[in-house]
Amino acid sequence: MKTKITIIFTILLSIGIGYSQKNGKDTLNLSEVIVTGSKIEISRKIVPLSVSQISPKDIQNSGQLNILPILNSFVPGLFVTERNIVGFGVAAGGAGSISMRGISSSPNTDVLVLIDGHPQYQGIFGHPLADAYVASDVEKVEVIRGPASLLYGSNAMAGVINIITKKQNENGFKINAGASYGSFNTQKYYGTIGYKKEKLSAYASINHDQTDGIRTNTDFKINNGYTKLGYEINQHLSAIADFSLAKYNANDNGPINKAPAPFNIDITRGKTSFTLENKYEKSEGAIKLYHNFGTHDLSDGLHSTDRNSGAMIYQTFKLIKGNNLTIGTDFKQYGGIINQMAVKDSSIQKVIKDKLLTVDELAVYLYTQQNIFNKLTISGGLRIENNSKFGNELIPIGGLTYNLSEKTTFKTSISKGFRSPTIMELYLYAPNPDLQPERMINYEVSWMQSLFNKRLNIELTAFKVKGENLIQVVLPPPPPAKRQNIGSFDNQGIELSGKYIANKNLSFNANYSFFDLNKPVLAAPRQQFNFGANYSYKIWTVHFSAQHIDRIFTDISSATTQSYTLLNMRLSAKPLKHFEVFIAGNNLLNQQYEINYGYPMPGIYFNSGFNIRF
Repeated sequence: MKTKITIIFTILLSIGIGYSQKNGKDTLNLSEVIVTGSKIEISRKIVPLSVSQISPKDIQNSGQLNILPILNSFVPGLFVTERNIVGFGVAAGGAGSISMRGISSSPNTDVLVLIDGHPQYQGIFGHPLADAYVASDVEKVEVIRGPASLLYGSNAMAGVINIITKKQNENGFKINAGASYGSFNTQKYYGTIGYKKEKLSAYASINHDQTDGIRTNTDFKINNGYTKLGYEINQHLSAIADFSLAKYNANDNGPINKAPAPFNIDITRGKTSFTLENKYEKSEGAIKLYHNFGTHDLSDGLHSTDRNSGAMIYQTFKLIKGNNLTIGTDFKQYGGIINQMAVKDSSIQKVIKDKLLTVDELAVYLYTQQNIFNKLTISGGLRIENNSKFGNELIPIGGLTYNLSEKTTFKTSISKGFRSPTIMELYLYAPNPDLQPERMINYEVSWMQSLFNKRLNIELTAFKVKGENLIQVVLPPPPPAKRQNIGSFDNQGIELSGKYIANKNLSFNANYSFFDLNKPVLAAPRQQFNFGANYSYKIWTVHFSAQHIDRIFTDISSATTQSYTLLNMRLSAKPLKHFEVFIAGNNLLNQQYEINYGYPMPGIYFNSGFNIRF
C-alpha cells in the first residue's frame, strides 16, 4: 500500500511540476506564520512543535459545511469520526471524536479545540461539541500535532486545534450570502456582513444547516449566529469582543445492528470573549477573557446547564537579540448542574444531584526561544498548574530547530502532555471520584524542505509517544462499571505532508501518516493518505480530493476494522464578478463503509448551490 501511494503521489506531483515549468512561474509560496505554536506570530520554521495550517482558500474550495471534516484532508496524523452528511450528535452514538497520532478518547477530551485562542469544551463533559463549528465563519485553522499542555494546560495532551474566525480587514462593507441543496434534503443558508471604518471593524453572520439524514430518525438541524467587534485604540493597543450562539436538534436511531432506539438531543451553546492586545517594538501580548455556556436536553430525561469561564494573560519580551521570552498565567473555572443521575451509587448521587459542581485551575508558565547565528533556535519552557481537585502538575518542554539553509530546516522536541479527569468521569457515567490525571511524553524529529523556488514544501516527521494512567471503563465483578487509571500506550509513526503551487491556477496538496500502535485504538487509521488538487481556468474552478483509510478500528471488542477510498469533486463557475454557482459530488466510488460502528455512511451524494460575495 505504501508503495502504491508513493507512486501515485510521484506521478501527480510530476504532472504538476511539468505543468508549472511549461506555463511559467506565476507565484511563490511564502513562508507561513503561525500563532498557536508560541502565542505570538513567528515563522513556522523556528517552532519546534509540528504545526499544520489550513488556509482560507483550502476551506472555501472544500465545500464542507463543518470545519472539522476539512482537517481530515489537510492534517497528517489527525482523524475525525463522522456518522451522517451533517451533524455529529452526542452520547453513545455521537461522532466528532478526534484522534491525534493514535491518541483518542470517547468523548473527545485529549485534543483541545480553541476558538481564537480560547478553550472550547463543556464544563461537565469536558469535550467540545463538533456541531458548533460551521465552516463559513472560519478564516483559517492552525493545528499543533503533539502535546501543547505547556501553553494551554489540560485537554491539550494530544494536540491543539485553533479555529481562527473571520474579521473585516478592509475599509467599507463586505457582504456574503449563499445557499445549497443536496441529497437527503440537505440544506444550507448563510449570510455575513463586515464593516470597517478607520479604527472600528465589525463582522456578523447567521447560518442554518439541516438534513433528513441517511436513515429514518437521523435528521439534524442547527441555527447559529456570530458577531465580532474590533477597535484599534492606538498604534499599540487593540480590543476585540465577540459573541456566538448555536441551537441544534438531532435524532439518532441507534446502530443498524440493533433494534431501533430513537434518541433526541436539543442543545444550546454559546460563547463570549473579550481580548485586549498590545504590540510594542520590544514586547507584545494580550489579556483574554472568555465565558462558554450551554444547556443540554436529552430524550432520556437528562437536563444539564454548564459553563467554562476563564482568563489568559501573557506577554512576550524581545529584550535580547534573537530571544523571545513569554510569561503567562491562566485561570479557569468549569462545571455545571445536572438534574438526573446516571449512576446507581447513592453516595455519588448526593454529591452531584441538582448542585453546582466546579473545578478551578490556575497556572503560570514560562517559554523562551533563543536564536543563535540565524541558524540554531533553542526552545524550552515550564508550566506549573494547580487543579483544585488534583493538586499541582509540572509540564516541561524542550526543542531545537536548525536551519541548514533557507530551504532546509530540521526540528526536534520533547514535550509532556496531561489531561485531568472531567466532572463526568468523576461523578456520572461509570464514575470514580478517585481518578488521577492522564500523562504522556512525546518525542519527535522533523525535516522541512522547500524546492523549486519554494513552490514545493515538504515536511517529514517521525514521532514516539508513551502514555500512562489512561482512564478506561472496566466492568468488575459484580457490576456496575467503573472508570479506572489502568491504560497505557506506546505509539510511534511517521507523518509526511507536501504542498505544491504550480502557478496561480494550479496547486496540489498531499499527506500520509502511518501508525504503529501497541494496542487497538478507535478512530485511528493504521495508514491514511489524502490528496487534493485545485485548478482554475477563466470562470471555472475544479477541486478534486481523494482519501484512503487503511484498517481503522470501528469496534474494539469484535476487532472490526474498515478500509475504504473516497473520491470527491467540486466544480464552480463565476459567470458574474460577484456570483458563483457550484455542484459537488461526494463518495464518487460509492464506497460502503462505517466510521462509527453500526452507522453506515452515505454512498454517492451530491449538492449544489450559489455564493454571492461583494
